[in-house]
Amino acid sequence: RDRYLYGMEAVNRACAATGEVKGHYLNVTAATMEDMYERAEFAKELGSVIVMVDLVIGYTAIQSMAKWARNNDMILHLHRAGNSTYSRQKNHGMNFRVICKWMRMAGVDHIHAGTVVGKLEGDPLMIKGFYDTLREPQTPLSLENGLFFEQDWASLRKVMPVASGGIHAGQMHQLLHYLGEDVVL
Repeated sequence: RDRYLYGMEAVNRACAATGEVKGHYLNVTAATMEDMYERAEFAKELGSVIVMVDLVIGYTAIQSMAKWARNNDMILHLHRAGNSTYSRQKNHGMNFRVICKWMRMAGVDHIHAGTVVGKLEGDPLMIKGFYDTLREPQTPLSLENGLFFEQDWASLRKVMPVASGGIHAGQMHQLLHYLGEDVVL
């Protein structure tokens, strides 16, 4: 509770000092849905427009929070905490692209989708495949980007990829070069 209060106080001070719109991703991840709803309501009362949950809460909980966010005019950001548990193991894991597809279907608004530089760096073509999976209304077959079949997302909402993880301002030109401008940096 205090963390939210301090965070939003800092956001409001920064807005007043700069005249710019500022924000903070308040993490509402908790052990139960009731606790997450309570935290999200408190974040909304404080004036936050975005809340964050971690991937480890599970797919049903993520979809429930996405539904809550939609009903409350809030943005839902998904932190990929725990992703490596699924995707790092090559023999019995699954590719992060699968998680991107599930999260698009679950209704999240933002997701940490990796970078081509920094801590979450990966192969530029593979990362582009993640971004395309999240952003494009149709993804054509593209073996170099790891897209093994075409997919039409019909009217399913897009997800805004977030490039984060050990990056700094000196790398922005690389991120924009590889990932385009339709990304949260």
